[in-house]
Amino acid sequence: MKKTIAMAALAVAVSFGAISCKKKVSDADLQTQATTIVTSNPNASVEVKEGVAHLSGTFADQQSKDAMIAKLKAINGVKDVMDMSTVAAPAPAAPVETASAVDPAVQKKVQDAVKDFPSVKVEVVNGQLTLTGNVSALQARKIKESVDALKIGKYNNNLIVK
Repeated sequence: MKKTIAMAALAVAVSFGAISCKKKVSDADLQTQATTIVTSNPNASVEVKEGVAHLSGTFADQQSKDAMIAKLKAINGVKDVMDMSTVAAPAPAAPVETASAVDPAVQKKVQDAVKDFPSVKVEVVNGQLTLTGNVSALQARKIKESVDALKIGKYNNNLIVK
């Protein structure tokens, strides 16, 4: 019986000794490992405190951000990852150049028709010929008659009559 109690006591002592001898990974070691992983993204950084990795910075897309978090969680000794990072907004699409739907010869004819009215501008806006400017009621009527006589089809008359 004494032998059994002694063996049990020895087993308990060895168990406690084994648990207390388990090596805890220091934050400095975790910081080194985490920094090595995060250097693949120059816009991100990581700081380890009490076994928790704090990820910050900007990622190009959600997939690269998720992959980085998974890599940090895979480090032995990291308890959790606090994500304080963001995903960059997608770059705006390049504007599409479109050719004007208005024939330059038609535009020139209209400019010649309104040359006596210096406040009137002839422009192509959103692919349509557009007249803009400030004119009197009499001038507006003369301009409309002149442009309609050219038989150019549809145009935007955005003249402001004073």
